[in-house]
Amino acid sequence: MPESFSREVPEGSKAPAVYGKRNPQSVIEARQRRLYRRQLEGLPCRQLVLDHADRESIAETTAWRDWEAVSNWNEQDFALERPKLLSRLQAMRLRAIDKALRKGQLQSAAQMMDALGRVIGEAAPETLALEAPNLTIKVEKPAD
Repeated sequence: MPESFSREVPEGSKAPAVYGKRNPQSVIEARQRRLYRRQLEGLPCRQLVLDHADRESIAETTAWRDWEAVSNWNEQDFALERPKLLSRLQAMRLRAIDKALRKGQLQSAAQMMDALGRVIGEAAPETLALEAPNLTIKVEKPAD
């Protein structure tokens, strides 16, 4: 047997994690990317993993391992996007309000504008005034 086909690991070095003899890392990553795209369908985590196992013809433990990788990607994405998220949400709200107004959905537009106002603190003084404690002082005549 040629030396290039040897599976022996030199002493002191750690062998990379292998998830099957015929699955190179590129195949595993492509499978994980498909699961990453499917999570936008809004299914719960367990359902996504079980469907992923069925679609990809893999073991359930492998599907959960793929989900762990996807979950790590989600955390990384959120950490990178967090500073820009508020401006993106604001732009989406404004687009939704504009579309509602153009289609004549005035009630929906009013609700979205009210929510937008609450986000920027527009209604804060009225809310604070309603929640403030009331102080009532009564002055009685002194008893002679």
